[in-house]
Amino acid sequence: MPIRKELLDILACPQCKGPVYLNKTQDGLICDTCGLWYEIKDDIPIMLVDEAKKLEIT
Repeated sequence: MPIRKELLDILACPQCKGPVYLNKTQDGLICDTCGLWYEIKDDIPIMLVDEAKKLEIT
């Protein structure tokens, strides 16, 4: 079950407080400002900076 739009509208990156959006495979949220990817496990976004993965910029 994908994350509802209402939840996406209120979620923000815990590091910079900026917007996040679903990645193409809908298994994580991306913050472009910080370059972080927050995984979604069992339909729950894990919004912890320590658990986020740094995106590789190419």
